[in-house]
Amino acid sequence: MIAELKKTTEHKMQKSLEVLRLDLAKVRTGRAHTGLLDHVHVDYYGTPMPINQVANVTLLDARTIGVQPWEKPMVPKVEKAIRDADLGLNPATQGDVVRVPMPVLTEERRRDLIKVVKQEGEDAKIAVRNLRRDAISHLKDALKKHEIPEDEERRAQDDVQKLTDRYVAEVDRMLAEKEKDLMAI
Repeated sequence: MIAELKKTTEHKMQKSLEVLRLDLAKVRTGRAHTGLLDHVHVDYYGTPMPINQVANVTLLDARTIGVQPWEKPMVPKVEKAIRDADLGLNPATQGDVVRVPMPVLTEERRRDLIKVVKQEGEDAKIAVRNLRRDAISHLKDALKKHEIPEDEERRAQDDVQKLTDRYVAEVDRMLAEKEKDLMAI
């Protein structure tokens, strides 16, 4: 029972890290990456489709994303979808390729993005700590019902705390990496 609880808690903490990783990927630096357009949907003959299902999304250079729709009539729709996605991007069409240049970040905008990143990190830490609290309350309930002995409950609490410390340290590492990335010019 204790092993199952620890395994479940660790799995949920890992999921929290994955969510943070995805959230941090959405906060853009001055460099282009194709993941920036992952949540953009294009009107494909009346059906909203993810952009990567109607076009080939590639990096043209370090600061430009290239989007080449598979069908020529989709070019203006793709351009409109990127412009309307509220990403602060201004796509331009060249033939049948939509070029999406990354605007240069100002110092003030970088500081604002760092605040956003820190808030995302704090949310991830709160999620990890809530998982710790839930695991410890399950252990205490099991102790009250005499399902586990007191020394095993104490040892399991220590293990859950070590797990929490490890994941909080990983969140801090991810935040430091993203902050360094944002401040790089």
